[in-house]
Amino acid sequence: MPENLLNLERVSKAHGVRPLLAEVSLGVGSGERIGVVGANGAGKSTLLAVMTGEQQPDDGRVSRRRDLHVGHLPQGDPLVASDTVREAVLGGRSDHEWAADARLREVVTELLAGVELDRTVEGLSGGERRRCALAALLLGEHDLVVLDEPTNHLDVEAVAWLAEHLRRRTSALVVVTHDRWFLDEVCQQTWEVHDGAVDVYEGGYAAFVLAKAERERQAAASETRRRNLMRKELAWLRRGPPARTSKPQFRIDAANRLIEDVPPPRDRLELQRFATQRLGKDVVDVEDVDLVRGERRLLHDATWRLGPGDRVGLVGVNGAGKTSVLRLLAGELAPSAGRVRLGRTVALAHLTQDPSVDLSPDARVLETVEGVRTITRTADGEITATSMLERFGFTGDRLTARVGDLSGGERRRFQLLRQLLGEPNLLLLDEPTNDLDIDTLTVLEDFLDGWPGTLVVVSHDRYFLERVTDSVWALLGDGQVSMLPRGVEEYLERRRAGLARPDVAPPGPAPTASAPAGPARGGSARDRAARKTMARLERRLDQIAAREAALHADLAAHASDHEQLARLGAELDVVLAEKETVELEWLEAADDVE
Repeated sequence: MPENLLNLERVSKAHGVRPLLAEVSLGVGSGERIGVVGANGAGKSTLLAVMTGEQQPDDGRVSRRRDLHVGHLPQGDPLVASDTVREAVLGGRSDHEWAADARLREVVTELLAGVELDRTVEGLSGGERRRCALAALLLGEHDLVVLDEPTNHLDVEAVAWLAEHLRRRTSALVVVTHDRWFLDEVCQQTWEVHDGAVDVYEGGYAAFVLAKAERERQAAASETRRRNLMRKELAWLRRGPPARTSKPQFRIDAANRLIEDVPPPRDRLELQRFATQRLGKDVVDVEDVDLVRGERRLLHDATWRLGPGDRVGLVGVNGAGKTSVLRLLAGELAPSAGRVRLGRTVALAHLTQDPSVDLSPDARVLETVEGVRTITRTADGEITATSMLERFGFTGDRLTARVGDLSGGERRRFQLLRQLLGEPNLLLLDEPTNDLDIDTLTVLEDFLDGWPGTLVVVSHDRYFLERVTDSVWALLGDGQVSMLPRGVEEYLERRRAGLARPDVAPPGPAPTASAPAGPARGGSARDRAARKTMARLERRLDQIAAREAALHADLAAHASDHEQLARLGAELDVVLAEKETVELEWLEAADDVE
């Protein structure tokens, strides 16, 4: 049994007259990893604030272990604007201090890549500040880590690293996120916050969906039985006693039976046929294009063609040029060389990352939508403006709400809805999942399943990307847009293979980290010996990395075999210990390079 770290006992918390938590009782044990989901405004952040003591409950009791050390990452970062990154994240440590510690080096390398340590926090972008706040938290030692939307502003590669890092930590974890792939990778339990209650499910997102569907099926069956109880009892009574000697048998199917015989989410051939009728043969042709932004060449002699009905995901590290490529396709950026040609029948809509809505704050939601279009056509038929609003979560008084009163999540939904109402046949989405809760994401995915146009999506949400697209392309830094037949997983593999040992070559001014690994022809005997040692250690690190990857794959394959998990976990601990030892030896050898 895990040791109890924190307990909520009949806790209630309201915002104004609206109850967010109503007599909620929960507990967190040592080593447990819990994901928190729910609609925007349901009370997820309030639950975290009550757990960490930042807010006091209106009623009930929160008890914590006396020596409990809690690390909390709220949605707003706590960094001091006048501090440097080094002071805010590393506590003023010099480069050689943090670079010599494998744990610190890994966090700094992954989260602060491209961020100068001596810059002030005030000059950082929102995404850079968020990464700094996350890095500062992960560098600490905590019994319980509480994270509110930690994957915001992280690219696909960084999200994958964060998931692996959190799995390796021994501390307990409570995390609010709308990233469903991340939930599945990290979490052992899922808490759903809704209507003042918190329902507890075992497993990550996939297990949560199946268990919730089964609960709802059983609840519906119970309601049907209740409504028909008297009618059935009267019918049985009329049959006489012999009829009552046998009872109907109610079989409850396993949760995974719920998805048997369900057709694919979309008929690709039918949608492509429909798209061809609307679009014609040509959509977008990028031909021999160079794209330069400032001093960086993002594309060089690149050719990329999008046809009718193509559903494309575009990935790359932050700063690779994904947003610039979307702006290039939209005609908002001109290429430095080459040309971008759009088909004659293309009706383009571009959802940018800017959450602002170009409307008067006094405009009303329903009136604004009906002013754009009262009926929208899809491959599945026609949908009224009111139905579209309801599908995207605008119900009741939210239909007549002022645009200026919308929350960040509602504003993002409204922005996306207005784009879709224009009936575009080429849709460019730049981080569409930002500020959207899981319920809204599933609605959007369902809508896009029946949407027949050409789709290009940039997103760090791996689940969404793999759910709505049929192919993944990447900006790998070579000036081309490269297709990845195996999708995001292949992208991560290519990135790992192409990086020059980021786990042993930290960023920063230290010249030894970027010194050539191979033996030099000149230099002292000590220098040549150090370089030879470094080369040998790097080959060993490559072998360790391959073994580590194989062990992670074996752990995933034997997730239900506890004996195998114990054996593989012990072997992985040995491999990680050896990796740390070899990295330290590499650093010591690097110090001897002249």
